[in-house]
Amino acid sequence: MKDFIKACFLVAYRDLRRFWKFKHWLAAQLAMNLADVVIFALVLNNMVNRDYIPDYVKFMSTGVLAIATFASAFSIGREVGGEMRREVHHYLLSLPAPRAALAAGRFIGGALRGLVYQLAFIVLNLLVVGVPGPVQALAIAYTSLLFSLSMSALAIAVVSSTRDFNLQSTFRALIYYTLFFFSNVFYPKELISLRFPGPLAAVVTHAPISRAAEVYRWGFGYYQSLDPMALPEVTLWAIILLAVAALLYTRNLSRQ
Repeated sequence: MKDFIKACFLVAYRDLRRFWKFKHWLAAQLAMNLADVVIFALVLNNMVNRDYIPDYVKFMSTGVLAIATFASAFSIGREVGGEMRREVHHYLLSLPAPRAALAAGRFIGGALRGLVYQLAFIVLNLLVVGVPGPVQALAIAYTSLLFSLSMSALAIAVVSSTRDFNLQSTFRALIYYTLFFFSNVFYPKELISLRFPGPLAAVVTHAPISRAAEVYRWGFGYYQSLDPMALPEVTLWAIILLAVAALLYTRNLSRQ
């Protein structure tokens, strides 16, 4: 077990170190996420219906926290896909570590990217929205950990399904933008229920990004109450996506 844990964290550390090599991507991503807050929140704050969103600046700030975590954790998929296309993964298979440890290390590495990147937006929410209490802080930390792990696993599951670059890019973009726009990051669930058909509104409401955003909004004090199913659904999404990603990634590592 000790060797397994050591192998996991060595792989995760490698992925975290590689994250800092993408300085230009990080700068552009940070600028885009901050622009979401500035443009959407400040421009639309006095235009939105106050019955649905009393303060769009606070609403958007907590939503961007979920989006920033998602985007940074999801970025691990680009590297895993490139390794599988160029067969660099054969080097990883030669390491004295079981494949389960390799897969776990990749998931943890992607999650660490999300957790590190979100720190700036946690500070933003502390300044703009409010300071969470002890219970809320634990809920935020729990959600951030499982949400980052699940989005990292989702990205790895997507790129593990094929080694074709065009298909990998298509699948990643399709899932990324579907989760991005079909969520409650930009608009509340009450408006979603009005504008979307019933089944689609339910899917959007229970999507992983939507659930994470709800926890963040409650945790920082924008919402006064939290749906009791929010945290269990965050947990369920993490379990499902980690299991599927582990199966696909370990299977495809040795596929010729």
